Amino acid sequence: MAAEDSAPRVFPNRFADATGPSSTSPDRDRCRCVGHSVATRPATVSFHDDRQDTTSAGWQHLLALIDAAAADGRTVFKPFAGMTGPERRQVVTLPSTIAKLTAVKHLVLYGTNLVRIPPEIGAMTNLEIFEPYTSHRLHWYPYELTRCARLRGSTVSTRVLYGNFKFRPPFPALRPITSASGTDLGALDPGVWGTEAVRTCSVCDGPIRRELQQAWISRLVGADVLPLLVNACSTTCLVALPEPHAGYLPRPHAGGPDIVQPTGRSAF
Repeated sequence: MAAEDSAPRVFPNRFADATGPSSTSPDRDRCRCVGHSVATRPATVSFHDDRQDTTSAGWQHLLALIDAAAADGRTVFKPFAGMTGPERRQVVTLPSTIAKLTAVKHLVLYGTNLVRIPPEIGAMTNLEIFEPYTSHRLHWYPYELTRCARLRGSTVSTRVLYGNFKFRPPFPALRPITSASGTDLGALDPGVWGTEAVRTCSVCDGPIRRELQQAWISRLVGADVLPLLVNACSTTCLVALPEPHAGYLPRPHAGGPDIVQPTGRSAF
């Protein structure tokens, strides 16, 4: 072995400028929802029920950062790098105003306290690189992320994903078909539905007028296969979904402990 082969190698931390200043208090909550191996995975899982405090300093700061990024047309956006530790911990989702970030090509959400991402991310049509790496409470993503047609690169902590190929943790059980007239879809329990509101169909982008049908589907987005939550307005839209990625459940499904997942690692 040559001397240069045995010498220790130093790899640069490309996320060093993505997390903001350090803090004496935790900047995110710890999560072991899905376990970390076949031996530790739970029999059932549930959505995080955190609700976003829209009066918090962190939320208000994030809104201002998004407005500034939209105004100056920047192509790289690292919002949490400009926030304090306590502010970062206060943010559990992104605001719908991310839809204004149509110039952003590279979105970095490294080490956040996020538990969900809103469907409006689908409006970021120039997005090419998506990096929510080490945001360990993000176990799923909205189906609308597939609308980012230019997205080719991603860095995701796949071990924390529902149904990940490494040890196949379960998916949360979804509700059956729900009448839109009998449920306030603008005031939902995120612990049950995965979100606080559903306004448009994940598939056709039309309004949810008659009913809401939810489903899970695993698809390749960027460089990673992600569990995607579909909020559909009809059976027709569910049937229109593409095939799931090879090596995952072969059709959209409702999650829950009775779902039998494929075994073994999927080939990308």
